[in-house]
Amino acid sequence: MLAFSFGSVAPVPTRCRTQRPFRAAADGFPSFLPKQVEKIKDPFARNLAMRIQRLPVSVKFSEDPIMSSCVKPLKQNKENPVVLLHGFDSSCLEWRYTYPLLEEAGFETWAIDILGWGFSDLEKLPPCDVVSKRDHFYQFWNSYIRRPMILVGPSLGSAVAIDFAVNYPEAVEKLVLIDASVYAEGTGNLATLPKAVAYAGVSLLKNIPLRLYANYLTFSNLSLSTSIDWTNVGRLHCLLPWWEDATVDFMTSGGYNVSSQIKQVKQKSLIIWGENDRIISNKFAVQLHCELPDAIIRQIPDCGHLPHVERPNLVAKLIAEYVQQETKKVLQSVVSLV
Repeated sequence: MLAFSFGSVAPVPTRCRTQRPFRAAADGFPSFLPKQVEKIKDPFARNLAMRIQRLPVSVKFSEDPIMSSCVKPLKQNKENPVVLLHGFDSSCLEWRYTYPLLEEAGFETWAIDILGWGFSDLEKLPPCDVVSKRDHFYQFWNSYIRRPMILVGPSLGSAVAIDFAVNYPEAVEKLVLIDASVYAEGTGNLATLPKAVAYAGVSLLKNIPLRLYANYLTFSNLSLSTSIDWTNVGRLHCLLPWWEDATVDFMTSGGYNVSSQIKQVKQKSLIIWGENDRIISNKFAVQLHCELPDAIIRQIPDCGHLPHVERPNLVAKLIAEYVQQETKKVLQSVVSLV
């Protein structure tokens, strides 16, 4: 693995000035992205959006392959890849700041949209419940990755990662869980709502004032102009025509309830948590650390619920050091046997 250095472990600015955005693709944005992508100002979001592509994934619950959105690495290498999930009702664009750092450091890095969110083609709407999301991700892995992953899940993506690691342990080498939402009992009473009420509730998720308020809770010291631009990034996938149907299907299916699976995790895990998280208290970080069989925890000062957006340098550094530290241990063990 290549050397990785970002200096001392300390808070970095919200938007990292040391990063270099990807070069823009010659033909611009993929045609399947909503046209509102042109309004996004953030160069890192724009450049990562230009790299989103759709790959066919065959699943047993759909007659046709699902054209599944992701950011594919520019090149693959012999090391196990880092695979990035995202949170609830989000997309791979969450990783606009951290993805280039991991890639520039030499990691084979994938950013994958979870079935039902992101920018996949769901015109022929498949089921978007937990089992379908898990099966879709497995088939994606089995088709394109086929090696044990360092699987990174932020927020609800941590529940996706734990559920996947327990059911397909051969596909996951290590877990990285960021401000993990793993103790909620699914979607709760929302699963019993009448469809009309569920659709009305889901439609609020793309409401701009609501998203601005969510940014206020999620981040600290965010300017209004930046918050508006990040809102445009965060709701872009909501503008696809099948988004409401897919989200309602997930919500009424019951959602993720993985608290009973935590102690079944066999992989080593790194827990990363923003100390100022106002969405999920860091007391759950301590609880998760106690319940995972083999885990270490790192808290990030002056940081909210999405450290990979707010403190990308530090998150990339922690992931890299964690992976490389484990690799060094293996090499030392081999050397000692010679």
